[in-house]
Amino acid sequence: MAIKPTIYKARISLSDMERNYYDSLNLTIAQHPSETLERMMVRILAYCLNAQEGIELTKGLEDVEEPAIWVRTMDEQIALWIDLGEPTPERVKKATHRARAVRVYSFNSKSDVWWSQNVKKFSQLDAAFYRFPAEEIEALAALVSRTMDLSITITGDSAYIAGDKGEVEVHWDVLQR
Repeated sequence: MAIKPTIYKARISLSDMERNYYDSLNLTIAQHPSETLERMMVRILAYCLNAQEGIELTKGLEDVEEPAIWVRTMDEQIALWIDLGEPTPERVKKATHRARAVRVYSFNSKSDVWWSQNVKKFSQLDAAFYRFPAEEIEALAALVSRTMDLSITITGDSAYIAGDKGEVEVHWDVLQR
């Protein structure tokens, strides 16, 4: 019998000062059995960083042909493909052929090695890459509960996240635009 995903609910008050985007979001997140809390919270953060009409959390780890998050147009074209972790250059290249824009958010302690090994190949692709510090993502994961009320304020190159279990600020480095 297959292990079922764990369901989380997040009510988010989002203030993106960079884009003048303000919204109240209600997300239902299915955490795949092999997904860490850190990756799940990066999914939520990446969703908020890119919040717009049509944005969706996908099947993610359940379907390797899909990104973690995407924005599709009314005619089912992929306007934005968002991957998390350390995808291969081949996967990113394939994504650039399928979507108008591609963004990758890495967050693991091994992100530096992954980037240095692949930077030459990635530089040839029309994709944006961002890196979150692993220790800040670990602190973000400590805010998790099955039902979360979060306030997320984005300004500059950081997001300030407050919840019932505490507060954390997450920065990111732009590796490639």
